[in-house]
Amino acid sequence: MSAAHSQTAAIVVEDVDKTFRLTTRRDIKSAVLHPFRNRQSASEPFSALSGVSLTVARGESLGVIGANGSGKSTLLRLMAGISRPTRGRVEVRGRVSALLELGAGFHDQISGRDNAVINAVLLGLSLREANERLDEMIAFAELEQFIDEPMRTYSYGMYLRLGFSVAVHVRAEVLLIDEVLAVGDAEFQAKCFAHIERLRRDGATIVIVSHDLAAIERFTDRVVLLDGGRILAEGEPADVVARYRAQATTL
Repeated sequence: MSAAHSQTAAIVVEDVDKTFRLTTRRDIKSAVLHPFRNRQSASEPFSALSGVSLTVARGESLGVIGANGSGKSTLLRLMAGISRPTRGRVEVRGRVSALLELGAGFHDQISGRDNAVINAVLLGLSLREANERLDEMIAFAELEQFIDEPMRTYSYGMYLRLGFSVAVHVRAEVLLIDEVLAVGDAEFQAKCFAHIERLRRDGATIVIVSHDLAAIERFTDRVVLLDGGRILAEGEPADVVARYRAQATTL
């Protein structure tokens, strides 16, 4: 990668492997027939990503598609810093907001208001900034009537709306989105899509993982197709999506 290209990059993924250890337990038959053999569970390596390299420019929107188990979410977790590569390098420049599991850090026993503030701080805002943006977050989530209730009283949709609202109002330079575009009813989804479009116009770098191919084509400048942990194709959204659809019909 040239020095000039490196300087304009918001995300750099360089020759990345990610391997997990999968636990293999003894089955009932072997336990009965050989009760005194080693009872410890064995572990086997599983390669989730292998030799993945890509660069996302500042202000670019990248879509990542592929079948279940292709490595999409693993790649996004590496970008978010939740996980580390087994080999290679992942560098993300700028404040990151990751919409991986909306509301995963919420606490059921405290109010939506307190949860919103705490999660905004965890995503990188100062306490003052979180409080300054709180009314905007609440209004976007359409939860004014319920915001001071404990979150154990919230429906799943309310939970997701607040999580999405907090994540996008952090106003991060890099936004990572994993299968959370179908939030709430059709009207709220339209509002979410419009907000993501505004973030694109404002110059945010966005990486979207989704099975919603129409959304991928609509919101991205470039698409990467993963297959078995490797990059199978990369390029214009319509071209890569068409290749994925063609591949899916032959399986």
